[in-house]
Amino acid sequence: MWLKPEEVLLKNALKLWVQERSNQYFVLQRRRGYGEEGGGGLAGLLVGTLDAVLDSTSKVAPFRILHQTPDSQVYWSIACGSSREEITEHWEWLEHNVMKTLSVFDSNEDITSFVQGKIRGLIAEEGKDSFVKEDDPEKFREGLMKFEKCFGLPEQEKLITYYSCSYWKGRVPCQGWLYLSTNFLSFYSFLLGAEIKLIISWDEISKLEKTSNVILTESIHVCSHGEDHYFSMFLRISETFLLMEQLANYAVRRLFDKETFENDPVLHDPLQITKRGLESHAHSEQFSAFFRLPKEESLKEVHECFLWVPFSHFNTHGKMCISENYICFASQDGSLCSIIIPLREVTGVDKADPANRGVIISTKGKTAFRFIEVRDFGLLVAKLKMKCNAAASPQHIVSTEVATGSATDSPKDFGAGQLKMGQRDNSKTVSTEALMTVYHPQDAENLDSKMLKEKMKEQSWNILFAERGRGVSMFRTKKTRDLVVRGIPEALRGELWLLFSGAVNDMASNPGYYPELVEKSLGTCTLATDEIERDLRRSLPEHPAFQSDTGISALRRVLTAYAFRNPQIGYCQAMNILTSVLLLYAKEEEAFWLLVAVCERMLPDYFNRRIIGNIHLFFYPS
Repeated sequence: MWLKPEEVLLKNALKLWVQERSNQYFVLQRRRGYGEEGGGGLAGLLVGTLDAVLDSTSKVAPFRILHQTPDSQVYWSIACGSSREEITEHWEWLEHNVMKTLSVFDSNEDITSFVQGKIRGLIAEEGKDSFVKEDDPEKFREGLMKFEKCFGLPEQEKLITYYSCSYWKGRVPCQGWLYLSTNFLSFYSFLLGAEIKLIISWDEISKLEKTSNVILTESIHVCSHGEDHYFSMFLRISETFLLMEQLANYAVRRLFDKETFENDPVLHDPLQITKRGLESHAHSEQFSAFFRLPKEESLKEVHECFLWVPFSHFNTHGKMCISENYICFASQDGSLCSIIIPLREVTGVDKADPANRGVIISTKGKTAFRFIEVRDFGLLVAKLKMKCNAAASPQHIVSTEVATGSATDSPKDFGAGQLKMGQRDNSKTVSTEALMTVYHPQDAENLDSKMLKEKMKEQSWNILFAERGRGVSMFRTKKTRDLVVRGIPEALRGELWLLFSGAVNDMASNPGYYPELVEKSLGTCTLATDEIERDLRRSLPEHPAFQSDTGISALRRVLTAYAFRNPQIGYCQAMNILTSVLLLYAKEEEAFWLLVAVCERMLPDYFNRRIIGNIHLFFYPS
């Protein structure tokens, strides 16, 4: 644990302590006799006896770290530890975050003042961990009073949290406090008679990133109005950056996406924004992005466990993540194994091998996933059974042959049963075949070198499907990624694009949505539909599929339906080219959901009529 810096006269302490590590500014010492064979001789025996007779409040920790400056007999105790692991963690933190920084100071007094301020900040940071989550109203109120007194911001400005850190003014770090509120990033420092006060509005930030250099092992870089600001020496830099990223993103959404922002009751009212809520929202966004799930999914539970990988014959360690409609798993041991199990595909959840706290999840594809070492596995099984029963209700039952088919099932009829919607016969309106199958049939008897290469790729995927499953619940591993990098064969593009983009989940969650949207959007006249009509004949005009009314009509329906669904984007140039390619390899409804995935999840600001792209706003993920 970090200690409030206190003077230690090392000359009188040498008999009680043994030096284990040292550098120019810090010393790690072990209590004499601790951990030594035979107790460390007579001196160790005496020290051990002294420690044993002291009461619990007077006992000395067996390890400590001292701060020193060259040519000084006075040292400062700054940390202690009851185990070697604990003290080593503190020592390594000092080496990585403080050592390189101290060389920029001109005098030993400045070095000592900085180290003392930093350690006091760390102590406050550790003690603050509970009241940041508003478990200690008194201490949070104390921090809030300092925030209001230092910055004089409007009364309605809500403080979310604050962190001890260093702000770099030139080449010299200034120890102080970073305050994160709903509309501003603020920093205050008062050290050696010098006051530093900084207030930056979240919507004025043009760049926010984690960075490092020779002096700063890890820091947060903020750019506003062309001026760079660097903050470092956080106790938990990833947590800090995550919250800063969330608040900056919300500020931009207020400016450019007011409609969406106002529909969120929590974010619309700044008084409802809390640190815990921001962290939960960020984790849900990361969860949905990693597994390519619908953005409505929120992360509910996380369980550390092991998943049995049948084709490798071993258990891989990772985390089971559960949302409203999905059970997902991602390995944490470097095997790059992940799975996605929609609750709509689950046929049974059972306990297995109570000694190993096992859970077995069976799916419609006749695959059983076995998890072991699951904490509270009995309660988890009960919860999952309730979720599965809810997912099996009539309004959740949809056709998802791509998701559940075996390696020998054909994906050609996927979605055919979803087209009977509305008063009109949509089967005559919505195309149920990928255009490539109609206008570019493969001739099996005349295979050139390119087609042979395609067949070889296809065979590699079929081997993978036989080994690791096919569809949304397949095992996704490094081999899967390698095959994607090599190139997806034409015959499988529609199926695999749908799968790996997450569009298959969007489509399964919204049965009948696209045909109904086509009904509503056809015949409408807007600026978007005028632009669509102008570009229809310019979309892959050399391809026979778009020299016919079949291809042109399908392209018109998909683009018009999307413009109707998302009027904020409507129609932008090049959307016709993208959609044309999607229609070549996917059925019409699948192409629509692929377009949704690209525009709204994979490249959310690429097709955009607003000016957000012109302000060069970049948020780099951790």
